[in-house]
Amino acid sequence: MIDCLLEEIMPDGGFNCRTKRNGARHSSLHATLSVLEGLCEFKKAGYDYRNHEISEAQKSAEEFILLHNLFLSDRSGEIISKDFLKLAYPSRWKYDILRALDYFQYTGRTWDERMKKALEVLLKKRNKNGTWNMQAAHPGQVHLIMEKAGTPSRWNTLRALRVLKHFEKENHSTQR
Repeated sequence: MIDCLLEEIMPDGGFNCRTKRNGARHSSLHATLSVLEGLCEFKKAGYDYRNHEISEAQKSAEEFILLHNLFLSDRSGEIISKDFLKLAYPSRWKYDILRALDYFQYTGRTWDERMKKALEVLLKKRNKNGTWNMQAAHPGQVHLIMEKAGTPSRWNTLRALRVLKHFEKENHSTQR
């Protein structure tokens, strides 16, 4: 699996679920974050196969996400997809800014100024009581509905608070 993933790094540093063999030319934020999460867990599990190459792939994929300020076109500066701003849990394979910020805090990434716009969007979504809503439920089979879209979400609140706690140490713009 690692061999296959490392062969699929796109020229822009990220990944796409459509392979290069199938004509993909530009990375996808959805696929890039999914691959990053997998590579992170692979390394945390103690595997060291092609470790240096995995680290380089992680750096380039993270840079791809940061180049987009987590949700903006690197060409026009416009929002790539309004769905990237909707907080969902579980995320499934779908990208959103909270999932990306949570990935960066989970990996211990230090603050990068390119995260600021996404963090500002996240802070604007906080309810007066300090919670965050579940804003979207992705389609697909579920075995248990934990939370309903449009209501306060324990999972989104937990993830948002982890992000704020992690980056608050370095960036005072997250002050409550």
